[in-house]
Amino acid sequence: MQENKTIEELKRERMVTTLRRMCYWLCAIGSLWVSPAVALFMGIAIALTIGAPYTKSNKKVSKYLLQMAVVGLGFGMNLHSALAAGKEGMLFTIVSVVGVMTVGVLLGRVLKVNPKNAYLISSGTAICGGSAIAAVAPIIDADDNDTSLALATIFILNAVALFIFPPIGEALGLSQQQFGTWAAIAIHDTSSVVGAGAAYGEEALQVATTIKLTRALWIFPLALVSVLIFRSKGKRVAIPWFILFFIVAMIANTYLPIPEQLTATIVKFSKKALSLTLFLIGCGLSIGTIRKVGVKPLLLGVILWVVISVVSLLVVL
Repeated sequence: MQENKTIEELKRERMVTTLRRMCYWLCAIGSLWVSPAVALFMGIAIALTIGAPYTKSNKKVSKYLLQMAVVGLGFGMNLHSALAAGKEGMLFTIVSVVGVMTVGVLLGRVLKVNPKNAYLISSGTAICGGSAIAAVAPIIDADDNDTSLALATIFILNAVALFIFPPIGEALGLSQQQFGTWAAIAIHDTSSVVGAGAAYGEEALQVATTIKLTRALWIFPLALVSVLIFRSKGKRVAIPWFILFFIVAMIANTYLPIPEQLTATIVKFSKKALSLTLFLIGCGLSIGTIRKVGVKPLLLGVILWVVISVVSLLVVL
């Protein structure tokens, strides 16, 4: 009788495992067709409900897939446009990037946030949200928990900004130029900046996009500085080759006669790869990790976001 019961239990466990894996693969495939933010939250939902399988392989695959996605996105950028973008907002861009990184790291120490997590959140706030976090995370050897929590924090604030910025701009009577500059500085991800700018007007969209391109270029110096800050004593500095390949991809897209259809396809698949990567990273999150980390990373992200939003608004007024 005991044997029969044990066999039944084994069958039940196998069935549960099979269903869990089926759900995982369906969501993994589905993540290719949704935004990176939704893909991340799909992964987190899987991790916090049924539990994600293949945790070890997920970590390894997400690391290399993330780097490939970042390189592929370089084929969607034009070097001349990026360098010429946002001339009026260049000085404030420099000041805001350096200022946010400094305040973020110091505030992270005050709040006793994990240094790598604080650095990732500061990077995402200072430059271009998820893209900056994606670029910096492998360089500083951040684990999936740090990365997923930083991304979740940034994406939540992005979603809020996308909905509240246009009404605030209209209430304050901001011009198209003013709103575009404010959105580019205060909203993290390029996608959310574009969305907010488009909702406000065509001119605001153009201004916001060009200034955001200028901020995105700060990924390069940030990556190099990150290598020096987080290197271990006695350990060779790991060169972020994927960042160099990202630059090569952007230069190639600018100067070589590559068919536009080809570069558009590469960028399209890179975005899908990024969504899948964020799904895999989200799968690595656990309730235990959330309890261990607490709400401090989110609090850090909110404070930085409020500071940069208020300061940049006062500057453009």
